[in-house]
Amino acid sequence: MIALLTRDLRLALRTGGGFGLGLAFFLIVVVMVPFAVGPRADLLSSIASGVLWIGALLACLLSLDRIFALDWEDGSLDLLATAPLPLEGLVSVKAFAHWLTTGLPLVAAAPVLAVMLNLPPQGFFPLILSLLLGTPALSVIGTFGAALTVGIKRGGLLLSLLVLPLYVPTLIFGAEAARRGAEGLSITTPLAFLAGITCGTIALLPFASAAVLRINLR
Repeated sequence: MIALLTRDLRLALRTGGGFGLGLAFFLIVVVMVPFAVGPRADLLSSIASGVLWIGALLACLLSLDRIFALDWEDGSLDLLATAPLPLEGLVSVKAFAHWLTTGLPLVAAAPVLAVMLNLPPQGFFPLILSLLLGTPALSVIGTFGAALTVGIKRGGLLLSLLVLPLYVPTLIFGAEAARRGAEGLSITTPLAFLAGITCGTIALLPFASAAVLRINLR
């Protein structure tokens, strides 16, 4: 599993498909918002948490179709499926590698971009905490969507249509936790729901993704 994780991280960093593309898209979204809504500091401050969460969600979405696509194209996915490693473990490693190369850099960049949107100082820690709790769920759900569409030519749009509705609960509770933190309110309830969603997806979706992959690889 460690060798597979190292291989996926090396491929992602070499191609720049997850790390660079996600961060660049996240930066573009945040930079474009003040041009669209105007330079009013109070307005930007009130929408900062939602904008940052939407930007992170869309940035994660960009690289989902690469989770299995490269392995499918060069035939290595068939070899990995017949390896001693359980298919559920393979899916979990793929999701973890996606989070390390896409979700974690977004969490690290969020405080810097939050300054551009005039997020109040007390909102920085809740924002980081909500992203740390929520982005793993985005990667696991995205891996399930990628398993559903593996082998489909130009399946990126279909993947987005399948995954976006599943992202909604994570977006709601993640943005709500960040908003409450910025306003100085309690963040316990939305963070508890967010943690529940993440734990639920990590516990269930690798098995569903593995089952879908077995069907697609027949």
